[in-house]
Amino acid sequence: MEKLRVAVIGCGNISVMHLDSINAFDDVELVAVCDIKEDRAIAASQKYGGKVYTDYKEMFACEKLDAVNICLPHYLHVPVAIDAFKAGINVLSEKPMSIKYEDAVRAVETAEECGVLYGVIFQCRYNAPSQLVKQRVLDGKLGPVKCGRTTLTWYRPDNYYDHSDWKGTWDKEGGGVIIDQAIHSIDLANWMIGSKPVEVQSTLHNRNHEIMVVEDTGEGLIKYENGALLSFFAMNNYLCDDPIEIRLLCENGKATFSYDQATVRYNDGTVETASNNPEDMFKYTGGKDYWGFQHAVQIRQFFNAVKGEEELEISGKEALKIQNIICQIYDNNDNPFKK
Repeated sequence: MEKLRVAVIGCGNISVMHLDSINAFDDVELVAVCDIKEDRAIAASQKYGGKVYTDYKEMFACEKLDAVNICLPHYLHVPVAIDAFKAGINVLSEKPMSIKYEDAVRAVETAEECGVLYGVIFQCRYNAPSQLVKQRVLDGKLGPVKCGRTTLTWYRPDNYYDHSDWKGTWDKEGGGVIIDQAIHSIDLANWMIGSKPVEVQSTLHNRNHEIMVVEDTGEGLIKYENGALLSFFAMNNYLCDDPIEIRLLCENGKATFSYDQATVRYNDGTVETASNNPEDMFKYTGGKDYWGFQHAVQIRQFFNAVKGEEELEISGKEALKIQNIICQIYDNNDNPFKK
């Protein structure tokens, strides 16, 4: 069987999760890497292989690609993805899809028009704790979610933003702690609830950062069509990265979970737990702990879908659900500091 011909666009920090994964798959060939900063592309090529490009459009024209993994700043996700779709290339993009909801919708529509697959990275759905809670909601043992809350207390000092030419900006990152960090925990809770949001309330503040202009603190409430309520709180002034916590009150019990552990307590007194097994985790050559270990799982699933062996699980259409919520959090913010 011929190998899938794949390229990675963007060779910054997050790309290691994609490059390590791609090189571990026997049925996938990394044929090119691309970054406008040539030194990054060269370093990636020397470590992983693939031809070096600084212009992704040139790469599309020169290489016969089956898929491309996009690891770029947020504001570039949609324009690069759409160019790939029009070139007949399947796309797996890092989150978020975009910084504007209408652009994300346009990307989904373009992928469908071009007949290619569009996947978006939300790797935390593949954690063992997330999988357990989702299964217990679906199989009825926990039953429907009645209400929930997500909490994220992490640390991002000013120099975190000072080292980047796009983070901490409205026009390039699209926001701060909500779109960059809390998006995963809010996505997990929203995924568990599985209903259409009908109202999103939010308050955002920049309480402790001088360099960046976006929010470092956000809280709010999401109301759902089925009556469920989801409260969220996120901030990056905590001086360390504590584990995120998601609590769900369900019809038949309660679930408390993070990226690493889950405890489900049923109304009949029984308890079920799950945790990630370190021995089962993919070994990356870099990356950060809070990115988790499930990129390889989702990337593998995407490539299987490209090969026609499975249905794509986290498609652009699926990712629009959390994109809509994130954008409403910013649009409905009742604090006038934004922009």
